[in-house]
Amino acid sequence: MDKQKILIVDDSEINRALLADILKDQYEVVEADNGAAAVALLSQHRMDFSLLLLDIMMPEMDGFEVLSYINRYHWNDTLAVIMISADDSPANIRRAYDLGAFDYISRPFDSAIVHRRISNTMLLYARQRHLENIITEQFSEQERNNKLMISILSHIVEFRNGESGLHVVHVNTITELLLKHLVQRTDRYPLSKADITLISTASSLHDIGKISISDTILNKPGRLTGDEFEVIKTHAAIGAEMLSELPIEQQELPLVKVASEICRWHHERYDGTGYPDKLVGDEIPISAQVVSLADVYDALISERCYKKAYTYGEALTMILEGQCGTFNPILLQCLLETADAVKAELRDISLEQEDKYIRSMRNKIDYDRLLTRKRSALCTANRPTGRNSINEQKTT
Repeated sequence: MDKQKILIVDDSEINRALLADILKDQYEVVEADNGAAAVALLSQHRMDFSLLLLDIMMPEMDGFEVLSYINRYHWNDTLAVIMISADDSPANIRRAYDLGAFDYISRPFDSAIVHRRISNTMLLYARQRHLENIITEQFSEQERNNKLMISILSHIVEFRNGESGLHVVHVNTITELLLKHLVQRTDRYPLSKADITLISTASSLHDIGKISISDTILNKPGRLTGDEFEVIKTHAAIGAEMLSELPIEQQELPLVKVASEICRWHHERYDGTGYPDKLVGDEIPISAQVVSLADVYDALISERCYKKAYTYGEALTMILEGQCGTFNPILLQCLLETADAVKAELRDISLEQEDKYIRSMRNKIDYDRLLTRKRSALCTANRPTGRNSINEQKTT
């Protein structure tokens, strides 16, 4: 059985050697002599490690900077971190725990105690992962059912709206990419992986209120009149109201709450010029801010009954220049930095849909050919032979 791998990060070669000597018989030990080297190593191979032993005082990146980086990217979801330092001040210990450290060991230490605390930490982390896996399995079926129902409802809206059927998938994809980049770029919006999944899933319902809008207005090929646009604008509040009136189970409340936020406020703008409530800045929930940007971007690059499709570059320029309203500057930067990834993802989705269409057409052609052969065989089997024909004529 392979040994579990531990990363020791300390600028002191003597300290690293001492810890490695304690652990080498039971664990595979890897060393890094500064914080920057540790981050570089974890960026590529963090899933290989079960535990990180981290010194505080180091050049380039100290231990707290490394721990903050790990916490920001949620690496400590799967990687246990133990701080080891000669500084045992309460302030430092509190700071370590606040940043996500699992334990704090002060120097000088007893080697047997260090070994026991490390093994206990790894055992507790393993049990925690096991419990999380059980919970995930319990909720996975319900989550699949929720996503299926959301997909059905959102595609009904698209069908009435005369859209391609890919708008919901595109918005979902762009939302997820933007959120993942956002949490890497700033600590301003502390979103977990579960939050990102929740918002991305809920984004599929952003236009559900359009069910209440008449087809005449919804699919009008020309420019809307002022009165017609006012009718269109009602879909935001109506969608939120529809969701708020659903008879839902307690465990489904977070999804419905986020979906309701998105429905009501995905047409708000950062400067307060949007609708329906003219919210300003971060008065708009981050879920609605991200979906708003994803919605506008996909609307620009997609063909509609009233407009041609813009190129990815044209759409990006229009948004960055403010032609589509004002968005959160951080989100605009995220869109700019993920533009290539977004473009690649959406093209993959289009190719996948095209492949499905081609396969369905091939299946239809194959089915038609099979049906034709069966009909031909049936006709041949039922056709009277020449001798039978003569006998029948004689009988008659």
